[in-house]
Amino acid sequence: MDDEARQALANMAMPRRPINFVPAKSGEILKLGHITCRVMEDGSRTDNRIGSAEFTVPAGTAGPPAHWHEMHDETFLVTQGTIRFHAPDNTIVDAKAGDYVTVPIRAPHTFSNPFHVEAKFFNTFTPAFYIDYFKILAEVSKSDTKMSKEKNLEVMARFATMPAKPLMDEVARQK
Repeated sequence: MDDEARQALANMAMPRRPINFVPAKSGEILKLGHITCRVMEDGSRTDNRIGSAEFTVPAGTAGPPAHWHEMHDETFLVTQGTIRFHAPDNTIVDAKAGDYVTVPIRAPHTFSNPFHVEAKFFNTFTPAFYIDYFKILAEVSKSDTKMSKEKNLEVMARFATMPAKPLMDEVARQK
């Protein structure tokens, strides 16, 4: 870098864009049947580049129907208990607190908590538009005590999320 470029950088005004702080007991709370979703970033402060939420998954939860995403990547950081991730060819990963799972576009997956204790994970979505999937699912699930597979699949279809029928069959056989 030449001296002129260094000087230009030194004179550049520092941006004053605010950071976002979400205290531990705040965020938008969504009930997805018996699963709780706490939205921590809906994309409104990141120009829709990233969304994030914390999920509380009760013991004995089957999770959503197996699926893949055509338009966004996801990450999962397990923060409590164990979350079982299901992928094709009978792949099962039991992720415990501190374990991290990345799910790129077009990677069929689902998760469950077949264990006897509640589990939690922190989930990111890039881009953030998928947060709206959870908001709509919460709205259509208001009277449900369990997460509905049928409602889940109907709302998934609105967000370029495709059902993974062969993986659904594998997961059913694993029970």
